[in-house]
Amino acid sequence: MSRPPTAAAEPAGTLTTGAPSAEVLPPAAWKLHAEAHRARVDRIVGAHDVRRAEGTRHPVEDFLFSYYRLRPAQLRQWHPGVDFALLDSPEHAARRFYRTDADGLTSVDAAAFAADRADTVALLGQLLPATAIATPHFGCFGLHEWAMVHGQPDTRRHRDWPLRLGADGTNAVVESHVLRCTHYDAFRFFTPSAAPLNQLQPTVWSRVELEQPGCLHANMDLYKWSYKLLPVVSSALVLDCLELAHDVRELDMRASPYDFSALGYSPVPIETAEGKAHYVAAQRAFTQRSTSLRAQLMSVVKPLTRL
Repeated sequence: MSRPPTAAAEPAGTLTTGAPSAEVLPPAAWKLHAEAHRARVDRIVGAHDVRRAEGTRHPVEDFLFSYYRLRPAQLRQWHPGVDFALLDSPEHAARRFYRTDADGLTSVDAAAFAADRADTVALLGQLLPATAIATPHFGCFGLHEWAMVHGQPDTRRHRDWPLRLGADGTNAVVESHVLRCTHYDAFRFFTPSAAPLNQLQPTVWSRVELEQPGCLHANMDLYKWSYKLLPVVSSALVLDCLELAHDVRELDMRASPYDFSALGYSPVPIETAEGKAHYVAAQRAFTQRSTSLRAQLMSVVKPLTRL
């Protein structure tokens, strides 16, 4: 899922509540944005749509549409974000969290969104900045996926796919490494035998304290946080976060105990020095990519916390 070009960049601006300072897009302009967005979504989710129609599953890519709950139809809806007002757009005027002024300009009603989604805004107002300034850790080597199999290979999530090192080899990798998973939503799937081996015991309440920008799952979750902020954030930013999540997911599964080579995913053997080096290099690159996306989300959330 390589990143396709968009028709035009959607620049950042100042959050307003119905925004006289917003850039006005006439119908020809915003329709071009919307059309380019839908084409970009089709390139991203096209293969998933085909599999869904055929009733087939993909153990790597389906995660982006099962664990993360934004449906492709919702993803195709274009939202300009708070920096733009649309002229003559009854389609947007009819959607929730939009308002239309006396001049016929439709824009996001950020105040209404902030009031309705106060819990989400409050959480992200703490979580995103805390994660951004936390020290990144690059020594986990993707062992969370191994810990989800440890001692219970018959209950693994992808039972149709073989374990690359077998059950005993998978257990040995977990037991010969230090587990230091900082992400609650990964840790909660550890098997009962693996959970006590983790140096940390993350909970839903310790996310702000523990999440850090080197974590693959924290960076994948930028997609979740972005779509939870729709329509205040732009659809372009949501797709940027989805593309990051896709690339992170691929590394996550290549470094997992499963053998997905039949699908074209060459393993990253994190039980070896070479595999560890490959994983850390990719992890550092994802951390750099996530920095900009997290900052863009923070620039939207911070003003919302004041409304």
